[in-house]
Amino acid sequence: MYISKKGAFLRNCAAAAINGTITLIILLIAPMGLLAVIVNTLLITVSTFVVCSFGDNVIMWLSRGTLANNSRQVYGMSHRESSQQIERRRDD
Repeated sequence: MYISKKGAFLRNCAAAAINGTITLIILLIAPMGLLAVIVNTLLITVSTFVVCSFGDNVIMWLSRGTLANNSRQVYGMSHRESSQQIERRRDD
């Protein structure tokens, strides 16, 4: 499944917001200072966004080879035809 950059950004924002909300609720129940609760909630929200974005980049990097294999199948080329190197001419 392919997703646009804007769609991935919105998905990552939604995941970060949900994690931040859950964290805020859990930390407000605990006997901590309000500043510690706010700082922890912000850190978890930002870290969730960063981790989701990093995961998207890893998936894009890994799917590059898959896209190449799919294009070979579409054009009906064998592996050898698609990755054929320049051969030197022998003048014997």
